[in-house]
Amino acid sequence: MLIIPIKSGENIDRALKRYKRKFVKTTVKNQLQERKQFIKPSIARRAQVQKAQYVQGLRDQEAV
Repeated sequence: MLIIPIKSGENIDRALKRYKRKFVKTTVKNQLQERKQFIKPSIARRAQVQKAQYVQGLRDQEAV
């Protein structure tokens, strides 16, 4: 659970902005999206390999 202490006289918009920033940094959103649907391990591995190939291709182009 995220706790954001609000200082006296602080604007609620500013506190909300701090809450949102802290929420994104804790990667709670990513965990919730991953749990939403099941991804087979073979498909996850394939996506990881494709991403690695893409990044390697970018690095090769940059080196030339």
